[in-house]
Amino acid sequence: MNKPKNKSSNTVDNKVRLDKWLWAARFYKTRALATEAIKGGKVHLNGQRFKPSHNAEVGHIIRVKKESIEQTVVIRGLSGRRGPASIAQTLYEETEESIELREKRSQERKAMFDGMPQYTVRRPSKKDRRKIIQFKQENNSN
Repeated sequence: MNKPKNKSSNTVDNKVRLDKWLWAARFYKTRALATEAIKGGKVHLNGQRFKPSHNAEVGHIIRVKKESIEQTVVIRGLSGRRGPASIAQTLYEETEESIELREKRSQERKAMFDGMPQYTVRRPSKKDRRKIIQFKQENNSN
């Protein structure tokens, strides 16, 4: 007698919800975060908003915006299981325009912070504390 296969044992499914696919492709740590992002309009399918329960299909174009990073990817494979990152990267392919735009924005962010002074926060040394005490005493006497 043949037992029915457990659906979770298959690595490639015919139908996969987009929130589950985003989680399996490692765009989000949890399915709940993926669902929240979809509902919040942070993820678009072929340029349109959609519900988390929408089925993913090979060839769909998805735009994912997380914090200041925006990626446009094409679905190349379907999986409902979260696996290693090396396998997750085979599920999608980022478009050339997306890569160029992401690198350009990254360079802009780096350039913006290059001109800013870098401060290190540390505890005052014994010499620093003596100067602070002396400064306070001088200002109190005036």
